[in-house]
Amino acid sequence: RGLVGGKMELVTPGQKIQSEAGFLRGHGTYVKDGGETLVASVAGVVQRVNKLVSVIPVKSRYIGQVGDVVVGRVVEVGQKRWSLDVNSTQTAVLMLSSVHLPGGVQRRRTYEDALNMRQLYCEGDLMSAEVHQFFGDGAMSLHTRSRKYGKLRGGEVVAVPWVLVRRMKHTLHVLDGLGVEVLLALNGYIWVSPETPRIPDKDPGEEDEDEDWTPP
Repeated sequence: RGLVGGKMELVTPGQKIQSEAGFLRGHGTYVKDGGETLVASVAGVVQRVNKLVSVIPVKSRYIGQVGDVVVGRVVEVGQKRWSLDVNSTQTAVLMLSSVHLPGGVQRRRTYEDALNMRQLYCEGDLMSAEVHQFFGDGAMSLHTRSRKYGKLRGGEVVAVPWVLVRRMKHTLHVLDGLGVEVLLALNGYIWVSPETPRIPDKDPGEEDEDEDWTPP
């Protein structure tokens, strides 16, 4: 996302954007010199998708992608779902069928599970999750089916512009010698906490389960 020579490309209004012949103008840009020069109209990070060049404003809401790791805060507990603030234009949804049950038990969710949802996550809880897919209205559907996701405790959240967080293979980083680990969530909510022992991503024999559901 917005990388030139492996580095993030930040631009300011009026700055020329390096682009190849035949580029397509996206949001946050305009052309001059007879359409030969692409210029940024906002301050932000350059995003390139094939020949389409756009600028994502630094002050903007998170635009998620499937597979993104995010940190969110539970704002509502509903029927078989939690709603989370993930710094997006809409609240994200975590279905009861998409959570990792205590002990890694793999089974269909029961009526009793629905009654005890607040024992897993309640309003105000912070948690890490992964973007699973999107509803038809654009809202994000999350999952916590891996043991590396779930409730966050004993640390602090630092909010930064999400466009400044680079997509990397690993989002959890340990600061050697300091006993501190940092979760660089792609929605701009950075979780800083004491270092904890590593655990396997999945329980032995654990498999993802899918259950039919409809958007809220």
